[in-house]
Amino acid sequence: MSKSAGLFALCALLLVSATWPSRANGQSVAPKQAGDASAQLSFIPELDRGFHELYELKFKEARARFTAWEGLNPTAPLGPALEAAADLFEEFYRKGVLTSEFFLNDKRLLGGIEGKPDADLETSFAAAAQRSENLARQRLAVDPNDADALFALTLSAGMRSDNASLLEKKQMESLGFMREADVSAKKLLAVTPEADDAYLALGAANYIIGILPGYKRALLRMGGVRGDRTAGIEQLQRAAASGHYLRPYAKLMLALAELREKHPDLARAQLEQLAAEFPDNPLFGAELAKAAAAANRNPPPGD
Repeated sequence: MSKSAGLFALCALLLVSATWPSRANGQSVAPKQAGDASAQLSFIPELDRGFHELYELKFKEARARFTAWEGLNPTAPLGPALEAAADLFEEFYRKGVLTSEFFLNDKRLLGGIEGKPDADLETSFAAAAQRSENLARQRLAVDPNDADALFALTLSAGMRSDNASLLEKKQMESLGFMREADVSAKKLLAVTPEADDAYLALGAANYIIGILPGYKRALLRMGGVRGDRTAGIEQLQRAAASGHYLRPYAKLMLALAELREKHPDLARAQLEQLAAEFPDNPLFGAELAKAAAAANRNPPPGD
């Protein structure tokens, strides 16, 4: 995209942002009540096992586990959301998105992958994400405090934002989904303050917008879209420290962000934990070796 075309797209985004009614408008979230089961996230051992397989790059096994759980829980929005996660994570791995080479390259991080994403994975991802959103909204129409539904919406919108930006290269569409993820994450935290997985969506959005060139950030601020790279790092740290399902992914994102911030020693600490927890994932070991080499070249002051 040329500079003029990019500027046109940003201006068009501002018009959309300025007039776009957020789904938070007019939808207050009642305070969490003691003993309200819906206001707590469900942590399910079978889904934990599926996530572990996903983080070890066993995509077929993870997808089968999520699909089987969805079959037993057809009204639960988390099932199709995790199917979508398996599709997206697999494509990210295939395209090298989850590497320092990608994340430290502004052209790729802000412009997307080279070539096109796998059409079958894209179709499967979009269908699963849409099913999840439909189920989540049905549950929220009955109970606006349903934490699982809010989490599913946060996860789905965050993944759609990543997919649109990095795989489909549709930056305007990506920012719209980013705003949806932000709204859902904040609602989730209002209902369940200990739902630290929500900080992954908030942190990633804050950080990515925060590293945009200054003139782009200024234009986005005019449309109500803001980012803060320091706040983004802090939110990623929280998700990496005490998230549940998304804790390993937050650790990887935090490590890559720390590498961008010239803190390879901090990145190495996160990657050491990931490599120990998921020894069958060669990505974590490879990124750990790179972070260790960078830390040895640039030791922290006082060493």
